[in-house]
Amino acid sequence: MSNIPFVISRRKDSPYYYVRFKNETAGGYLPAKSTKQTEKRQAIKTAWDWYKKGEIGAEKKQKIDSVIFQNEIRKADTNDLNYAIQELQRRGIIKKVVFAGEKNAVSAIDFLMEFWDWDKSEYIAEKKRKNHSIGRKHCYKESGYVKKYWKPFLKDRALGELTRLDIKQFIEQVAEMEKSFCCKNDIIRAGTTAFKWARGEGIIDEDLYSNIIFFSGKNNERKILTPEMVQAVFLAEWNDERAKLANMLSMCTGLRAGEIQALRLQDLGADRLYIRHSWNLADGLKSTKNGEERKVYLPFPQIVAALKNLAESNPYNEGMNGYVFWATIPNKPMESKTWLFELRQVLKSIGVQDAETYTFHAWRHFFSTYMFEKVNQKVLQRQTGHKTISMLEHYAEHEINADIEMLERAQVQTFGAYIDDAQSFNFDYQKMRNYVQVEYKG
Repeated sequence: MSNIPFVISRRKDSPYYYVRFKNETAGGYLPAKSTKQTEKRQAIKTAWDWYKKGEIGAEKKQKIDSVIFQNEIRKADTNDLNYAIQELQRRGIIKKVVFAGEKNAVSAIDFLMEFWDWDKSEYIAEKKRKNHSIGRKHCYKESGYVKKYWKPFLKDRALGELTRLDIKQFIEQVAEMEKSFCCKNDIIRAGTTAFKWARGEGIIDEDLYSNIIFFSGKNNERKILTPEMVQAVFLAEWNDERAKLANMLSMCTGLRAGEIQALRLQDLGADRLYIRHSWNLADGLKSTKNGEERKVYLPFPQIVAALKNLAESNPYNEGMNGYVFWATIPNKPMESKTWLFELRQVLKSIGVQDAETYTFHAWRHFFSTYMFEKVNQKVLQRQTGHKTISMLEHYAEHEINADIEMLERAQVQTFGAYIDDAQSFNFDYQKMRNYVQVEYKG
């Protein structure tokens, strides 16, 4: 009888015989099941038929086995659990597992915010340690993208949970935004740059960044002033002569606003400027955009004299380190927003209807546009600091006097009339000291 896989019994309250099959996994017997037979011999035959067909109460057996499995899981060691997880992943039942206490268990948003935190980020510290170009302003912008776009999408998900499908879905959301293709790509890279670093550091094991197809398109055409507009701009009366000087300097050299802000007395030569730094509110005085110093030629004695006069009027006794375009507080240059505000005010005064659409950076495009055909690209790029030709530095290390003369002749020919026709600079130093500027923060 011990080899029989079931027992037959009858209840007092029922005419039928019941069968209880052995639980071959856990031992004991499964719950009783009615054979619907009133004779024992027929009940035994029914039970054997069920056993041969496997109809032994599988549904209830699964429930009991599930309880047993849960108990085994509670008692299992790490190796057994890892094996079980791998098997579940192999079967496609689960996709991702994040273990508590592991680096990838951190909130994805917390990871991204720390990644772009200037003071806490391991990534930024490594960039600085290896002399790679990175600035606070850039990091602030990226963390802003994380807060505004990545945070609502990722919510409270762990870093280790993310899959390529998540990134694809995020990109599909970005595609619906009414933004330029460049801005969309910047939003995406605020996350994928961090995920790439995380995988390289072994924090995550899935590639979330490769083979992404970024957005493309045509940039909005940058507006530049016409020569007739430029002449009218510099003949007009300016409320702040420093703004006039900064605009004129950018017009005839192609200098960026941050490079002009960063100019100090020590950077002024007789007929040239030494561009060693740039400036922005987040980073303060920093290296140039491409990390290299350069000489910018300025064959306009009246502008050179105006720059030196302005620099020497610095009221803070900062000597050669004093900023040319000094602000109303020490050790800082004036805000470039002032220059743009004044430019737009002058444009309005000469009848330009869409003055608000022009930027200070438009001067850089004006310079490049009207100099492009007059000097070779190598010379022009050395002046502007552009580096769009691969390996340019290998053959542009040494200056040729003929190149300098050609550049200066082209500058005088192209921009000299605007400068000669303009009124001389008349700095009202008392007015400059009292001038209301945008308040510095941080």
